[in-house]
Amino acid sequence: MKAASRMGLAEFSGRQAVVAGHWVKLELDVAGFDQDRFEQYVTKCQSQGLRFMTLADLGDTPEHRRALYELNKECAADIPERGEFFSFDEYVERRFEVASYDPRGVVIALDGEAWVGMAATSRHEGFMFNEMTGVRAGYRGRGISIAMKTFGMAFIEECGASRVRTFHHPANASAIAMNRKMGFVDTVD
Repeated sequence: MKAASRMGLAEFSGRQAVVAGHWVKLELDVAGFDQDRFEQYVTKCQSQGLRFMTLADLGDTPEHRRALYELNKECAADIPERGEFFSFDEYVERRFEVASYDPRGVVIALDGEAWVGMAATSRHEGFMFNEMTGVRAGYRGRGISIAMKTFGMAFIEECGASRVRTFHHPANASAIAMNRKMGFVDTVD
């Protein structure tokens, strides 16, 4: 979900809200998250040679921000009715230069040195916000999205958050199903 950062609010209240009209809004009660059940996805991916690191661990450098932008742009292309992606300068302004940004909330899946997936979570008053979860096409279907989001729960718990929110275009069935599998429920808020 992208709504809570300046990037998300602009996107949601702007062109995408007009195009899609209706979003599937989901929320997770952190206390009810079954970490043990989903840790198997992390372990499985690691046994296949993947590593999970945060942007804070890798280094929140200009080069890594550019790599995150390229990965996010590629993965976002599959979001129904997404439209043109932001320029790099717009992305920097809307993703990194906002109070909700924390590099500890950006999980990167790596295959060797290749960035193959990302799950970005931002901090907000009273909740955390799953901004974007995406995996490069050649790596999909292996549980990487669930593994990244599970790995990212450490940051959410470290922040003391009790809720995680996200939203999706109603045609993004795979993302909606993944979040529901993890315990996210529909919300009208």
